[in-house]
Amino acid sequence: MPFKYILTVLFITYTSIAHSQRGSIHGIINDADSKTPLTGATVNIGGNKSDNSDAFGKFSIPIVNPGQYELIVSHIGYKTEIVPVEVKADLLSTITISLKRAELDLSEVRINSKRNNGLQTISAVDIKLRPVNTSQDVLRIVPGLFIAQHAGGGKAEQIFLRGYDIDHGTDIAITVDGMPVNMISHAHGQGYADLHFLIPETIEKINFEKGPYQAAKGNLATAAWVDFSTRDFLEKNMIKAEAGQFNSQRFVTQLKLFSKTTEQKKEQVYIASEYARSDGYFESPQDFHRFNIMGKYTAWFGNQSQLSIIGSGFSSRWNASGQVPERAIRAGLITRFGAIDNTEGGNTSRINFTARFQKQWKKNWKSTDQFYYSHYRFNLFSNFTFFLNDLVNGDMINQRERRDLFGYTTTAAKSYFIGNKKAATEMGAGFRQDNIHDIELAHANRKTLFNSIRKGDIRETNSFAYINQDIEMTDRLQINAGLRFDHFIFRYKDKLNGADEFAMQSKATFSPKLNISYAINARLKISLQNGIGFHSNDTRVILDNAASDILPRVIGTDLGLLWKPLPKMVLKTTLWHLYSQQEFVYVGDEGIVEPGGRTRRMGVDLSARYQFSRWLFADADINVTKARGIDAAKGENYIPLAPSFTSIGGLTVRTKQGFSSSLRYRFIGNRPANETNSVQAQGYFLLDMVNSYKRGRFEFSLSAENLTNRNWREAQFDTESRLRQESSPVSEIHFTPGTPFYLKGGITYSF
Repeated sequence: MPFKYILTVLFITYTSIAHSQRGSIHGIINDADSKTPLTGATVNIGGNKSDNSDAFGKFSIPIVNPGQYELIVSHIGYKTEIVPVEVKADLLSTITISLKRAELDLSEVRINSKRNNGLQTISAVDIKLRPVNTSQDVLRIVPGLFIAQHAGGGKAEQIFLRGYDIDHGTDIAITVDGMPVNMISHAHGQGYADLHFLIPETIEKINFEKGPYQAAKGNLATAAWVDFSTRDFLEKNMIKAEAGQFNSQRFVTQLKLFSKTTEQKKEQVYIASEYARSDGYFESPQDFHRFNIMGKYTAWFGNQSQLSIIGSGFSSRWNASGQVPERAIRAGLITRFGAIDNTEGGNTSRINFTARFQKQWKKNWKSTDQFYYSHYRFNLFSNFTFFLNDLVNGDMINQRERRDLFGYTTTAAKSYFIGNKKAATEMGAGFRQDNIHDIELAHANRKTLFNSIRKGDIRETNSFAYINQDIEMTDRLQINAGLRFDHFIFRYKDKLNGADEFAMQSKATFSPKLNISYAINARLKISLQNGIGFHSNDTRVILDNAASDILPRVIGTDLGLLWKPLPKMVLKTTLWHLYSQQEFVYVGDEGIVEPGGRTRRMGVDLSARYQFSRWLFADADINVTKARGIDAAKGENYIPLAPSFTSIGGLTVRTKQGFSSSLRYRFIGNRPANETNSVQAQGYFLLDMVNSYKRGRFEFSLSAENLTNRNWREAQFDTESRLRQESSPVSEIHFTPGTPFYLKGGITYSF
């Protein structure tokens, strides 16, 4: 036998013997209080060997030399446990670990976990540090994400991130408990994401990622995706009452209706509700009212399966003063908080139902099945151009729709070994169906319909399937690859043209992903993420223009560094690039299509979290972006309203005596308002503060927005408009003034 074959046989034999002499560690991690599986805990042994607990609290560390070891088990918001364990040759060591809740300590944060690109660590820290009092605070958890509200909480916020004016959700996919928030082909704009049905106090955790890098995320997940998860179990009942300036009140309740725990089963039913009202800070009272109610049933059957059923309802109505032109304020026609047309406003509602079942099967297979349904209504009156088109009645428009949204998602996942390499495969499939009735854009005020501009019915179907593969090449190097397939069917019946049948178009797309991470040591980790994502265009865009760019792609790359230079400091920095093939936009306010052409965005994101002492924390996010159109000439290729520099940060104090305080800042620089940058949207710097004191069953809070009472502009647009007395139109900045100094106090009773 040739010598090289002898060497090969000897090597294989030696490797087999070596592996056969090694053992493995499997285990389950639970929450010590709730006795339920704990997801996302990090388990370390022997330096670089690590794993994360899955949805059932399970972890596995293979190929461990026999001997005595210490497992270091950590989770943000829990006390780190060091557990001795003995590994024997050819045997499986099994262990159950319970973690106790504790105050946040950054020295216990581990950055070398397998399923961690850095943002998950930042997100988990922020949830523990930042006060979350409104739906707006919820979205601001994403580093670099800015919002602008121009209907006082009645409409979805305008979102800015990574050089995108995302409008109300075109390039960010948002879900709550697995149910999509975004409304595609919406009356007011593609991807419209009204998150106000989510009660902030019910949020348990937030997962997010910037860029199109996850195979499980499809339509709209280009600049980012955000997943909100509500609490499965309440520890205590709660009643909260808040009151503030501008005749503002808010009431929240969380009540356990049924709760039972046995050795084999833990289940609970709770209900949460929220009512908020305010007249707002405008001269014309906003008369804003919003009501939310939510019920949730969760049951764990051992650690093998979980059933979750959620029902919720949301209703909101408001008046609005709209955007104001600069010239009207300069001329003294109105004040900053006045209005050209104070009859804007609207109402909206949403009823949701979702059921999800997760199960751990034999041979380590895990499955998740979820069904969801929403019934949605939207009715909005707006006037952006005043008397540009109609000198007698004004230019007010009415946008409205009724929608039934339903869908189903199923996933199957398994962890296993390829030789001595740990691997995991996840497969998923599902569909989403939107049936939109009487989606309309009309020239109308609240009393009179003058004429319909667009009206019809939409049927849009998205079927999808994906596969996601993880493999640990070494203890330090992990590779993730994924491929997603999406198929869309777009149908539209134009009722103004008397169509009897639906016009139809269909399109399919593949979205590959490749992500690599490498832990240089226990304090330093680098990652390279690559992927292709897409956002669908509005059905009316596709059928009106026979558009070839039905599903325009976004190609992205992120190079990230996660670093703990000090025991109590976490840094995350990313160099990124996003290329968009086409940015068709259906302008719901005008019923027209604006092709944006190809674009390129690139930038640097920096996030820092530091703990000065046991009670003092600091955080800061800095985002620098360059966003340009590719097909336009230099100097005419700016992307309107794309942020170029943003920063968010603050100081947080938390004491054992029950006192906490957070002083936070928001800064956004001036940015182009048109393609030539000859008109700019003004930036701003704001300070907010939230204080609370907990004693016994009571918690008292006092918050202040815009501490320095700055005059600032929230939503801003370069718009052509005409006032009643003007003979010709004028193009300039129109804006919604931001909140002045606003003080709010509250009291919470837990029992």
